[in-house]
Amino acid sequence: MAIGNIYFIATIAVIGGGLFGFDISSMSAIIGTEQYLCYFNQGPSGPPFDDSPQCSGPTPNVQGGITAAMPAGSWLGALISGFITDKFGRKRAIQIGAVIWLIGSTIVCASQNIGMLIVGRIINGLCVGICSAQVPVYISELAPPSKRGRLVGAQQWAITWGIMILFYISYGTSFLDGPAAWRVPWGLQMVPAMILLVGLLFLPESPRWLARKDRWEEAESVLTLVHGKGDPNSPFVHREKAEIREMIEFERNNADVSYLELFKPHMINRTHIGIFVQIWSQLTGMNVMMYYINYVFLMAGLTGNTNLVASSIQYVINVCMTIPALLFVDRWGRRPTLLVGALLMMTWLFANAGIMASYGHYVPGGINKEAAASWTVEGAPSKAVIACTYLFVASYAPTWGPVSWIYPPELYPLRVRGKAVALATSANWAFNFALGYFVPPSFEHIQWQTYIVFGVFCASMFVHVFFMFPETAGKTLEQVNDIFTDPNGIKYVGTPAWKTHVSTRHALADESGQFDFEKDAGFRGSTDKHEPHVLHEDSPTRSH
Repeated sequence: MAIGNIYFIATIAVIGGGLFGFDISSMSAIIGTEQYLCYFNQGPSGPPFDDSPQCSGPTPNVQGGITAAMPAGSWLGALISGFITDKFGRKRAIQIGAVIWLIGSTIVCASQNIGMLIVGRIINGLCVGICSAQVPVYISELAPPSKRGRLVGAQQWAITWGIMILFYISYGTSFLDGPAAWRVPWGLQMVPAMILLVGLLFLPESPRWLARKDRWEEAESVLTLVHGKGDPNSPFVHREKAEIREMIEFERNNADVSYLELFKPHMINRTHIGIFVQIWSQLTGMNVMMYYINYVFLMAGLTGNTNLVASSIQYVINVCMTIPALLFVDRWGRRPTLLVGALLMMTWLFANAGIMASYGHYVPGGINKEAAASWTVEGAPSKAVIACTYLFVASYAPTWGPVSWIYPPELYPLRVRGKAVALATSANWAFNFALGYFVPPSFEHIQWQTYIVFGVFCASMFVHVFFMFPETAGKTLEQVNDIFTDPNGIKYVGTPAWKTHVSTRHALADESGQFDFEKDAGFRGSTDKHEPHVLHEDSPTRSH
């Protein structure tokens, strides 16, 4: 018997997102430890190159490659996830990802050399790509409109928990001697994948995927279980079923389901929005902060355990500051959240660049022979750099962090949703790969100017969001489709983004059954055909 509590469903499903978090923090916590540096040492310092007690570890380029191996695999995993999810279902695709993670983690844990480590991380990346693309699709197709934002956004919260938990595990194991210091945490990351694999056995499949496969009885039973609380006569269940049927019938008469359709004139605007929300999420620089925070704090004068503990504070901030988004993102809306986040992050990035440029100086060869930490700032300015770093994390966590996962699944019609979100997520991983490889050499060669680069990106995304990203909060997935097909809007764009608004009040009325089907039937002939007639209102209002 499947479990129908939507919060329980989301709790299990978002473990798939947590796997990415485990990778981020284990890498950032481990790459600075002597055990890791000495085991994978490429010189010139430390055994077997000389008798120095400090090992150089992998070169900056090689370390960039090790770090980037996971997002490289994720890029491929995200792309193939579109085919897997359309053929086997959303739930099965996530389970396949969990099995791949177990294989990759086994190889990483048993790594004998850098080549083996990279291969294991690529395999892990395949899982992360599949899960990061399809968990938001799975949850968005099950969640009611008024709760969809917080439930899909829980994926980001799971990522932050994964980051924090495995960071502290890695910190604890850093006191172990030898390679056990990194083998243990990379082995323990198999545990949540096992929970995900088993937990999904008790969850329902996406009703929209079932309907698309003409498994209507199963689709209706899932809608009744999750949205009707077991009541097959629930008005909201009937309405959702009718909307899904209408959309599927329309799509079957007009569908050419392939990646090529995403680049046709009627779909290209949505495709570019989905891709860019993921690209901009990477170009904020947040994952760079997560992977290489030890370099940042090393430049700010923190070393050894002090560096690790200071780094861990940002992970706690990340977890805590994601909570407001989960509680209020469906009321705030997607657009204001993204705009405010871009503005705040730009502020802290430019502040860090200014402080480091004004009060720092170049360190030949890098601090403690870490070539990527080739700039240092001391005294009060170093504390300001640390504070701005924490404020940057606190600005990202409730804004771009969760919304970059919430937004893409809401944009597309059912027939292309799996492939479209896969394509958008693959863009995330392509840029994650590029940045993971780019940042160590960037810190080595252009130092504080790295912050200028990301600050300019934040300014650019603010402008892009304002003019091109419509509001989707509070609308059913079928209603969002109307924004882009509005005959009174801009050709191939639909309703202008700045004219769209949050519709959570209408969504709550829908879910509680406070609408009139007879009046709504007539209203559905209007331009805003999916917006309900709400009881106790004088007249229906257009609310995109």
